[in-house]
Amino acid sequence: MPSPRSIWSLLEPIHAVTYFTPQARAAHEAVGLRGFWRGYVAMRAAPLGPAGLGPVTAVFYNFSPSFLARSLPEVWDIVSPAQALAVRTEGATASLRAYLPDLLDESRIDGVLGTLRGLVSRAGWAGRPLGAANAALPWPDKPVEALWHAATVLREHRGDGHVAVLSAEGVDGVEAHVLRDAEEGNRASIMAIRGWTDVEWDDGVARLAARGLLAPAGGLTAEGAALRAHIEQRTDDLAAAPYRDVDPAELVALADVLRPLARGLATSAVPYPNPTGAPAP
Repeated sequence: MPSPRSIWSLLEPIHAVTYFTPQARAAHEAVGLRGFWRGYVAMRAAPLGPAGLGPVTAVFYNFSPSFLARSLPEVWDIVSPAQALAVRTEGATASLRAYLPDLLDESRIDGVLGTLRGLVSRAGWAGRPLGAANAALPWPDKPVEALWHAATVLREHRGDGHVAVLSAEGVDGVEAHVLRDAEEGNRASIMAIRGWTDVEWDDGVARLAARGLLAPAGGLTAEGAALRAHIEQRTDDLAAAPYRDVDPAELVALADVLRPLARGLATSAVPYPNPTGAPAP
């Protein structure tokens, strides 16, 4: 039976077209959101309403506050949250149709929407602000749009849980990236797209080293590796709640529909590895 983590890896690229495709960028630029990051911030934060820097920094978590301050709160003078939501769906579904013209069988998608709706309905939303805000949005009527909506709600449910685990373990936003960099060596790329400065990053390194999580020569200590593994496992555990008591046959059918879509996107539209940290489908 597919695991919740494997289903996440199949849903993630369906959501991720929102960030990585020219169709999505064209949609938000059409309403005046010039530049990638203004569009990203507005579209991802829009379910929260016209939220300011504080709440968005809290839910985005691993972004530098000063980086987000380049977009907030000014984006809401350019576009309303309702407009941002509309162009978000428009751009994302245009991307899916552009990159998967031979794979988007709406009858097959419609056949698994009941399973996806059930997963969303069983998810707990307490303490999950970004997931809850997306879950409160109306379900689209069309199958492709509904598929994208479900992928978005479930990935934000997981993301909120990941933030909760990081916070509980005393790992702040930049430290989360430092831990990952110690294993994967992605400092330069992550700093550029999350807005952390060299000083902020190096301070994060010093804090983790003082906790015995980073070795003097670089890399994770045994304690650091154990913490990183624990964070991932606990995130998986928290994300598994919607999948409990689901008929295994339903999850097999869902994975069978999602797999060719996810793999098609992974070879054409969504780069791997990427900043979301999701495994390739």
